[in-house]
Amino acid sequence: MRQFHRTIALLAFGLTAVFSLQAQAQSADNGRFLSLAPPTGLPLIPVMEGWIANPDGTTSFSFGFINRNEEALDIPLGSNNYIEPAKYSGMQPTHFPAGRSTGMFTVTVPADEAGNDVWWYVKTGTAETLKVPGRRGASAYELDFILPRPQGSLQPLAGFGENGARSAGLLAQVGEFSGRVTAGEPVVLTVNVEDISDRDPADPRFGEPLALGVHFSKYQGPGDVTFEHHETTVIPENPYDEDDRRFRFFQAIEPGDVQVEGGSGIAHVIATFSELGEYMIHTKIENFKAPDSSNGDQCCWSNIIQKVTVSP
Repeated sequence: MRQFHRTIALLAFGLTAVFSLQAQAQSADNGRFLSLAPPTGLPLIPVMEGWIANPDGTTSFSFGFINRNEEALDIPLGSNNYIEPAKYSGMQPTHFPAGRSTGMFTVTVPADEAGNDVWWYVKTGTAETLKVPGRRGASAYELDFILPRPQGSLQPLAGFGENGARSAGLLAQVGEFSGRVTAGEPVVLTVNVEDISDRDPADPRFGEPLALGVHFSKYQGPGDVTFEHHETTVIPENPYDEDDRRFRFFQAIEPGDVQVEGGSGIAHVIATFSELGEYMIHTKIENFKAPDSSNGDQCCWSNIIQKVTVSP
């Protein structure tokens, strides 16, 4: 019996040594083996969210990305950020905030090209080029948010300015800012929004219209864009005391964010551009306060893009 126990002990020791050597070898080959991810230097990951069969026979491919770095990345259009076929390249973002950004843009192809792949290529620094296809066919990737969600949520409508025509979609509109913009001088950007969801008025959750979230961010451009709250923006305060456990779960709205109460209204933000050149400002309008709407549900939001020329 002693010999048996000794044999088992030796075998266990040998396996431990083997696993230890393997871990050391892998650690030598990969400096990040079994370690936390670094705060910077990680590649941007392009994501194909799904495909949409549009009523007019065209197909749209929805794209997003994952930036695992703690800071935003800027990757200009060109050899490190392009789409093939080349005729669809140019409307993808070049500014990538940290974290996961879902359904940021779409590529729409005619009916006779629905069976062809549309590839998005991204290269971060010296990392290898990553690519993802926009591809129609797999039912698991079909997005049907043009239909109402279980509790009636639909994509909100959005338009430029206070009275601009409203539309909905993952690329609802692209428009030009008509005012004069100079570097370093703040300018007010405005959108008008409306929630057209068809909810059950007898449901106590929907007794009052739900607020819409409006999020402004840099999409393309040569310099930095900083955002500030407009004087009309209502900034909610944390309703809990500091010793209340719920206090730490309160999320303040960011400078580029606006909450539109009542289900429709106007959202203003103050933007300042650091350099001359051509910019695009992305605005995401969502009704995520509804139980059937979120990024994870791939519903319900609309994107509009405003082109801004910063001149001398």
